[in-house]
Amino acid sequence: MNAPSEWVDRFPGLSRLDLPTRQLLTSRSEIVKVPKGTMIFGPGNSPENMLFLLDGTVRVQQVSDTGHQIVLYRIEAGQSCVLTTACLLSYEDYSAEGIAETAVAAAAVPRVVFDDLVAQSKPFRDFVFAAFSKRITDLFQMIDEVAFQRLDVRLADKLISLSNGMEKVDTTHQKLSVELGSAREVISRQLQEFQRRGWIEQARGSISFLDRDQLEKLADHGA
Repeated sequence: MNAPSEWVDRFPGLSRLDLPTRQLLTSRSEIVKVPKGTMIFGPGNSPENMLFLLDGTVRVQQVSDTGHQIVLYRIEAGQSCVLTTACLLSYEDYSAEGIAETAVAAAAVPRVVFDDLVAQSKPFRDFVFAAFSKRITDLFQMIDEVAFQRLDVRLADKLISLSNGMEKVDTTHQKLSVELGSAREVISRQLQEFQRRGWIEQARGSISFLDRDQLEKLADHGA
């Protein structure tokens, strides 16, 4: 991992800051590490730091009062968390939770430093709002998919995405339901339909492709 004095170079928008601002970020930040499975933040908590992810993946998800879950987005290395940004700017508590999907390393910038830089540094403010705007656009796309797109199309697309070019996906019906914001029973019925058509074969904890072309056709054209 990069030394603390070098972490800003992992973020193109920050690496272009003037030297005094870069020095302030590196001198006042702390590199934190958390193991896989850790809840980094959750509903009711108030953010004390702006987190810039250096290594790993964080899953941000919403959980309803009934326990229903939906993945809002993921934070990858080289990105910041839009929910943390929103909470820092509005002085609100978190309304969702962030889970470390892998071991994670991040640079934590204290709230007071974040506030000062947003107020005084236009390049830093531009970086923050550019990242914020992109993620908000992604969230609107996700809302559009959940609200208006057919579940079979979204499920086929998710399976293709999770496969990373392989012919087998290691996942469960429950995990897919969280990814797609649907009930596990609904996902199970749709997977059974895919299997009936001869497109997939299911096993405990995995799904194998038998006809990837048909899945890709459905994902691309909804047909």
